[in-house]
Amino acid sequence: MIEIFNLAPVASIIFAITVIVSLLAFSNEELYGKLMLHPYSVYRKQNVFQLITSGFIHKDWMHLFFNMLSYYFFAFPLESYIGHWQFGVLYIASLIISDLPSVVKHKNDYRYHSLGASGAVSAVIFSYIMYSPLTKMMIMPIPIPIPAIIFGVLYLVYCHFASKHARDNVNHDAHLYGALCGVFITLILHPDVLPAFINQISTGGRSSIGL
Repeated sequence: MIEIFNLAPVASIIFAITVIVSLLAFSNEELYGKLMLHPYSVYRKQNVFQLITSGFIHKDWMHLFFNMLSYYFFAFPLESYIGHWQFGVLYIASLIISDLPSVVKHKNDYRYHSLGASGAVSAVIFSYIMYSPLTKMMIMPIPIPIPAIIFGVLYLVYCHFASKHARDNVNHDAHLYGALCGVFITLILHPDVLPAFINQISTGGRSSIGL
């Protein structure tokens, strides 16, 4: 644990805070209600802090588990690629920006609430893809590993479709805009990642056809 903290201190702190705050909120309805995102209020410049705090609480144990599992696999190696303060900027900025479309979309829906770190976790995953696009990833329940770049494309297509047509109460907009934030913020912080990304894709493509 000490080694992981030394390699990725910012990711470690965010991980710990998210787990602790989520667990506290599970048993405290007042805290739970105060921290979750209420677009109706935020749009009217009330409780703006919820743009951040809503990313540190989760609906239930399963929601927390899957978000933190994804975070664990990608956030810690990403911090070693992108840098410590850069990782912090990426995470918090994506947490806020990925919720803004939901605030606008549901600004007149008093009953709508949103919570979870999905937008920021999506940003982490897509930032990682920029550094390692050919890493094998799996889409459950399909037991076939595919390159991360293909996973990314399929993920964006799904999020775009789901945000327009799904009726499952999942904030797919946050997933979509979080993913886009991950790409664009990474390019702003490290413009040199783009030619390296293109080179990896190009080299991988030639290797796959035996050139």
